Amino acid sequence: MPEIEDVLSDLAAEMAARPDRGEVATYIPQLGKVDPRKFGIAVATVDGRIITAGDAEEPFSIQSVSKVFTLTLALGKVGDALWKRVGREPSGNSFNSIVQLEHERGIPRNPFINAGAIVVSDVLLAGHQPREAIGEILRFVQFLTDDDSVYIDQGVAASERETGFRNFALANYMRSFGNLHHPAELTLGVYFHHCAIAMSCRQLALAGRFLACGGRNPATGHSVISSERARRINALMLTCGHYDGSGDFAFHVGIPGKSGVGGGILGIIPGVASVAVWSPGLNANGNSHLGSVAMEKLARAMNWSIFSP
Repeated sequence: MPEIEDVLSDLAAEMAARPDRGEVATYIPQLGKVDPRKFGIAVATVDGRIITAGDAEEPFSIQSVSKVFTLTLALGKVGDALWKRVGREPSGNSFNSIVQLEHERGIPRNPFINAGAIVVSDVLLAGHQPREAIGEILRFVQFLTDDDSVYIDQGVAASERETGFRNFALANYMRSFGNLHHPAELTLGVYFHHCAIAMSCRQLALAGRFLACGGRNPATGHSVISSERARRINALMLTCGHYDGSGDFAFHVGIPGKSGVGGGILGIIPGVASVAVWSPGLNANGNSHLGSVAMEKLARAMNWSIFSP
């Protein structure tokens, strides 16, 4: 098997030379300004190694990748009661679709589509002011990375609020069914801000490593969540983490993953490592085009698919 350092170096060089880079998410104006030539990748192994290549130290907006961390916090707060308000099934529709909410009476299909993550934000808001809930989420991500330089990009958060008409529609629609317990503008304030968390590939790989370690933080040896809960979050990432492209990602890459329209992908190889890749250009499903390609090549080179014999 090749050395991971060589694989990452070759991937970064190959991705830098490719002309097919996808399209940046211009519907959020701040994201539309990002250079589509950027590419970074980082691997954080369970035994403590960090391997990076390309633009792996440059912060970017992790967007929906943050939903992995808010889901973890919400499960810690309310446990399995969360599943009364959010489903666990793939959506089969785009991440901001309102169609299924009508048929399913305001219960989102899963916590990784926008509607589901808005309900998760509503759970985290309970008993707090929005600023307090936002601070709790940021501190949790900083704790996982052991790095206080992770921050919320206020420009991106403001850009999302200014153009978030569909998210306001989703929130108000769920509130009409009683599945949002706070005013839409307060819950969405939490949602927009956690989607605007900015961090590098290296930091993101470190933040996700607890899911590769059975819920344990290898840096401290302390448990973040139970191993059972880590398995369940990984399962949801595999089946729902790439919106209506989740099946395709599982087919080609074969690891739990969560994407964001900022071009980031967090991947988990249980018992082995966590991987973060960033390339801002998106495919038709709203997932990083070159990030998905790189993940497939990495999983194949290292035999990391969870379906490998």
